[in-house]
Amino acid sequence: MNNVVIPGILEKDWENIKQRIELAKTFTNALHIDIIDGKFANNTTFLNPEPFKQYSDEIFFELHMMVENPVEYIKPWATAGFRRFLGHIEKMPDQEAFIAEAKKYGEVGLAIDGPTGINEIKTELNNLDCILIMTINAGFSGQEFDSSRLEKVRKLRQMNENLVIEVDGGVNDGTILEAKDAGASRFVSTNFLFNSESPAHAFQALQNLTK
Repeated sequence: MNNVVIPGILEKDWENIKQRIELAKTFTNALHIDIIDGKFANNTTFLNPEPFKQYSDEIFFELHMMVENPVEYIKPWATAGFRRFLGHIEKMPDQEAFIAEAKKYGEVGLAIDGPTGINEIKTELNNLDCILIMTINAGFSGQEFDSSRLEKVRKLRQMNENLVIEVDGGVNDGTILEAKDAGASRFVSTNFLFNSESPAHAFQALQNLTK
């Protein structure tokens, strides 16, 4: 199971997203796109999948759905070329229906926000390609990493040694080691990468730390 860093993008308009994709594709072929509908959290992002199509041949896109009833978003974003779907269980009426729909188009993961316990996962872990644990409160980038959330990572790792556990929120060159030591295997980094002088160097530094 390879440890891997994925740059995250959480933006309100396409021009900012496009700038970050163009920059990121010089050093990675995978991106984590955050969408928020204003109902899951008091924030709204760009919500049109169409423009992403132009990059879907060269970028592996995963979609992080901080939305109400995420199953409704899978097909339109899959049509735009997205291939991994991470839906939050907090606003998900039927986890099995979400998993079944996502599997038609690619990989599937359940996402778990701050206060939610892993006992809220109502499916076998083997049904999932991954689980996303938020190390902040979902909805806004730029928050500080919350180490207490790593207890969920540790418990999941004890339950399943092969599960891909992704962490998202406040990941930088210090916190990534905490997350790795807890058992995480995929790391989403947003502000640390894109606010650095050289996102490519910052990305490589994180990758090196996961080895």
